[in-house]
Amino acid sequence: MKPESTRISTRPGALRLKRIVAIVNPRSGSVSEMAPDDLRQELLERGIEARIHVLESGNFSDVLDQAFADSPDLIIVLAGDGTVRAVASRAGPDGPLVAPLPGGTMNMLPKAVYGVTDWRAALSLALEEGEVREIAGGVVDGEPFYCAAILGPAALWAPAREALREGRIVRSLAQARWAFKKAFMGRVRYRLDRGELQRAEALVLISPLISMALTDNSGLEAAVMRTSDAREAFRLAANAVFSNWRDDPSVDTKIVKRAHAWSRSRIPALLDGETTRLSTDAEIRFLPVAFRALAPRAQAPEAEA
Repeated sequence: MKPESTRISTRPGALRLKRIVAIVNPRSGSVSEMAPDDLRQELLERGIEARIHVLESGNFSDVLDQAFADSPDLIIVLAGDGTVRAVASRAGPDGPLVAPLPGGTMNMLPKAVYGVTDWRAALSLALEEGEVREIAGGVVDGEPFYCAAILGPAALWAPAREALREGRIVRSLAQARWAFKKAFMGRVRYRLDRGELQRAEALVLISPLISMALTDNSGLEAAVMRTSDAREAFRLAANAVFSNWRDDPSVDTKIVKRAHAWSRSRIPALLDGETTRLSTDAEIRFLPVAFRALAPRAQAPEAEA
């Protein structure tokens, strides 16, 4: 027997969805062990029955397989940034709608989509004001990003920053010293579209979702950081993580659809808040429709990264 469709809101023209599932990680940065039950209760109070898939140690791939095997119309994700990216990437432009709730530490994508950091508030926005919203993004070395990708030494400062946020001062200082050593071992070589091969301390690619320079899904905003010495590079690395790099005289920006980055060793990167290591030869492509979110109508972005 086919499930009856659920109207997610009482407003005129609201979507009707036949099957809704959720993926929850109760051990992620900003949710509790009670998160699966809390989410189920929040949905039931709105008359929505959803199958809840709980992430546990070692079952990540199996949970994603089960969730997509249900052929859902909507996948609600209450987990960290890495899980949100994985679900959005697997859904793609033709898969189910995704509601990425903030359940991690940085919550870059959920905050960019809903503008709030409380998962209950984000759920309310999705279910009460949500419509189909096409989210643009990019892919670098096979890894997706939907907000921003930082390639090069600046990405090495992210673990130190997170340790400092959590109050782990000693660990933060140790990671900062490690980052400072590694940061100046070599620059990133890059090419934007079909431009000339150049070098920089860091290459930052910003999606239309958070870019203040893009008004449509026409490309990625590339921010190139060039520095003259180690002290300047340290300052720019902090700016890349904490503030608006366009205010810096050592930063150039350009709208691109493709880019390429090379380095002597594997390129450190920060993709939507998740640190990773790319290959020594990384291709970047713009995705005009990376996935579809259940989200309120897009508003002008207030800030980046």
